[in-house]
Amino acid sequence: MNRPLLFLDVDGPLNPYAARPERRPAGYITLRVPVDRGLLSSRRRPLRVWLNPEHGPALLRLGYELCWATTWMEDANRWIGPRLGLPELPFVDFGDALFQERPDGVHWKTGPLVEHADGRPFAWVDDEQSELDRAYVAAHHPGTGLLHHVDPRTGLQEDDFRALADFARPARP
Repeated sequence: MNRPLLFLDVDGPLNPYAARPERRPAGYITLRVPVDRGLLSSRRRPLRVWLNPEHGPALLRLGYELCWATTWMEDANRWIGPRLGLPELPFVDFGDALFQERPDGVHWKTGPLVEHADGRPFAWVDDEQSELDRAYVAAHHPGTGLLHHVDPRTGLQEDDFRALADFARPARP
């Protein structure tokens, strides 16, 4: 039996970037990531990222096949995964869809995630989904899908892990 996919965004669910900037959340470590290429290459200071090392083992226990669904793409395996104790994970390469606004209001990640899932059940944790994304998934994805919003001020919490565990649990006849 195939496990469902869990598409992981970094900024918001794993890195509560919207938390009070002067107060790192309890249990989190601070990571300074040099910004030397890409869209943020004009930044002069390293990017501050807060991560909770307990999230990695908790994610691994959920029963999903984990997959990065983040603008970090392959860099998540370099900077984020090791700090959380995660193995190298596959990632969705957003290609030309990266940051491309859609005229229908659907998030630019949604179509590529549905395509990547290829009919498999999936959950997607992010801080940017909307009802338009839920409608898109319902109309274009033949499998089950959970779009789980995470507050970017708090990151993943116990309730989030419970909701993800409930979705991954096989239905009993």
